[in-house]
Amino acid sequence: MTAAKEERELKFGNVELPELRERLVELEAERVAPPAFEDNWIFDRGKSELAREGMVLRLRVDGHGALITLKGPASWENETTKVRSELETRLDSAEVIQEILARLGFVVARRYQKMREEWRLGAVVISLDHTPIGDFAEFEGQGADKFAKRCGFAPESAETRTYLELYEAHVKANPGAPPDMVFK
Repeated sequence: MTAAKEERELKFGNVELPELRERLVELEAERVAPPAFEDNWIFDRGKSELAREGMVLRLRVDGHGALITLKGPASWENETTKVRSELETRLDSAEVIQEILARLGFVVARRYQKMREEWRLGAVVISLDHTPIGDFAEFEGQGADKFAKRCGFAPESAETRTYLELYEAHVKANPGAPPDMVFK
């Protein structure tokens, strides 16, 4: 079995994606992938068994296929950089893993979608995310905080909530919003 990798991430909201793209080009970051649609399903069992433990079991379907990820509980470095263990693997079939999870008692607890464009500079991956609730940038990897600063972001202003937590706040402020964060 492979050891879990450690995810280190900063997220910023209300991002002007065209301006950030220009800055990434200036810094000679490499565009890894053009914007691609992602559909994410969060699975849980019982009365939010995994969520109570601070864990996330996510199935993502994107332009590369399907990916299953188990994220451990989050801790915080400098109150802005989220650090958590992460186990993930690519799958041949999203439908087969959904059936396996269903037979194990897991159900879809939440769903969210986004358009994601990825860039890289050294060990840092920069994701430009267009979501139903706005545009975000995520900086992930060792040195993500330093690179975020070079792109004009103050690490202390990083968003600490997940996309699902952000969407829960959106639904409270907009009671007519759909239950899941999906494009109409």
